[in-house]
Amino acid sequence: MLNIVFIAVIVLAGLLVAKTALAVCPICTIAVVGGIELSHLLGIDDTVTGLWVGGLTVSLIIWTINWLNKKNIRFLFRKILTVIVYYGLIVVPLYFIKMIGANPFNVFWGVDKLFLGIIFGSVGFFAGVSWYEYLKKKNGGHAHFHFQKVVMPITPLVVLSFIFYFLTK
Repeated sequence: MLNIVFIAVIVLAGLLVAKTALAVCPICTIAVVGGIELSHLLGIDDTVTGLWVGGLTVSLIIWTINWLNKKNIRFLFRKILTVIVYYGLIVVPLYFIKMIGANPFNVFWGVDKLFLGIIFGSVGFFAGVSWYEYLKKKNGGHAHFHFQKVVMPITPLVVLSFIFYFLTK
């Protein structure tokens, strides 16, 4: 249990150090949702499914923060509260319906597979979005190629999916 709490704190801290809200396009979110559904249809391991759940969660957090910024809605701890609410809305129900933490054989590296996937997927998607924003800024505010805004956040999820697929096989 201590491992889960430690990893969750690291994920939350990493998401909070973002200085600005980064835009994520709707196509990215649709791709993440498609990845979740596809993994379930194909019977892929919970770790891989969790990667896409984590990516979707970060996408929703970024969308919400951007929406709050556009509407000029500002309040104390708005970013941290948004992160806590979204992860709470996703992880807590999964815990109570026994999809996370109920099966002692559904663990990898001592952590529930779905939860581990959510953590890695969150970090990977956020890294892809941050990388895109960095490269775009370095290029005078323009993408280097068409659909770069879609490709860069999704690429870490695809790479991590292959890695965890083979690690858990």
